Amino acid sequence: MLEIFVLTILFCSLLGIGVIIIKKIPALVNLAPEKVEKPKILNRMKAQIKNNKALNSFSGEILLQKLLSKIRVLTLKTENKTGIWLMELRQRALEKKNKFSCDYWEKVKKIKKINKRKKPA
Repeated sequence: MLEIFVLTILFCSLLGIGVIIIKKIPALVNLAPEKVEKPKILNRMKAQIKNNKALNSFSGEILLQKLLSKIRVLTLKTENKTGIWLMELRQRALEKKNKFSCDYWEKVKKIKKINKRKKPA
């Protein structure tokens, strides 16, 4: 029921838009391009932009150079930080390796032997 209602409203709306467009087409065809004028504000703004020395000396290449140099600095900083993290990880791994003693397995075997002796009792 709701879908029928919505479709009816949609169809009526499209029909209304079509009627308005059909009625306005002859008026739009009769308009000459000379009758449409740009606002004076836009003409003034365009003239100010053309006369502005700062905008006339703008160079896209210089902007690109600055952008690329900033990106390069950012990547160098990132690479440096990544190198520091990698060095810290390697140091931690080395410390963990040094904490592991060579006679670890012998100690484990001795503990197992002691535990086996205590169980039967």
